[in-house]
Amino acid sequence: MMDPVLVTGANSLLGTNVIIELLSRGYKVTGLLRDKRSFLCPRHENLTLAEGDIRDYGSVKSAIKGCRIVIHIAAVTSQNLPRYKEYREVNALATEDLVRLSILENVSRFIYISSSNAVGFGSKENPGTEGTPIRYPVSASFYAKSKLEGQELALKYSDRIDVVVLSPGFMLGPWDSKPSSGRIILMGLNRVIFYPPGGKNYIHVKDAATCVVNSIDKGRNGEVYLLANENLTYREFFEKLSTVAGKHPAYIPVPGILLSFIGLFGSLLSVLGFKTDITFTNMRILCTGNYYSGRKAETELGITFQSTEKAITDAIEWFRSEGMIS
Repeated sequence: MMDPVLVTGANSLLGTNVIIELLSRGYKVTGLLRDKRSFLCPRHENLTLAEGDIRDYGSVKSAIKGCRIVIHIAAVTSQNLPRYKEYREVNALATEDLVRLSILENVSRFIYISSSNAVGFGSKENPGTEGTPIRYPVSASFYAKSKLEGQELALKYSDRIDVVVLSPGFMLGPWDSKPSSGRIILMGLNRVIFYPPGGKNYIHVKDAATCVVNSIDKGRNGEVYLLANENLTYREFFEKLSTVAGKHPAYIPVPGILLSFIGLFGSLLSVLGFKTDITFTNMRILCTGNYYSGRKAETELGITFQSTEKAITDAIEWFRSEGMIS
């Protein structure tokens, strides 16, 4: 008999794919989300959807009842909030509250979904690993800081409950309903593509979901695992996207100095309390090669990563099925 599992952030890109993977393996799942109507997957006899906010103790306590595994995915992922407090309340403090509640409810394993942004990046030749300290400019990101604080708070309790931290790179694939990370694909289908000088690490969301579920049995208590596959510059990524989509766009590089200037103006707006993701920090991140190694996850969580082309293909097919692209 599989242990019952609570998944927070059930309607997110990763949350939906994790639930699909759990159900395919016979787990009984409770998915916590704010609005049941936002969950797009077909209903399943082993799936219960519970409405509630991760900051609301009562709704979380009701959802966690009877579960032995908690997979905590719910997070503030927006890059445009002007105050660190807004990130910290959800990504850090609510995480610690959930760990404490999990201990009270006799949960055996707590799996916290962090971010590769909470780990120090490296170069393509020497990519960042789980032991690489977070570096500027990512260290100046409120989102990255809150995810790092969240994983530190969760790991603080690893002597009382098994805690495993998983830190995905940039995820692409199906069930991206908002869309979230898949916006880069929709942008890349234009006739003209403006791209920044930096780069990032890409991973198929189904591979990330497989790692999450594998970590129930294979993840080691107190460990952090980077879920990272292919390191690409933005130009390299858009070229792969164009090949998969059969497009022939014009590529126009955007100089880092221009992005930085634009970011200074955006940061001024942020200081004044306006929501904008065009901040100096975010622009500097776009100019940086944020590259990581997923070797530890491959070895210990038993995953063979699919290509970025496959992730792009599956994402495009899903967007097309949803009528987001023709």
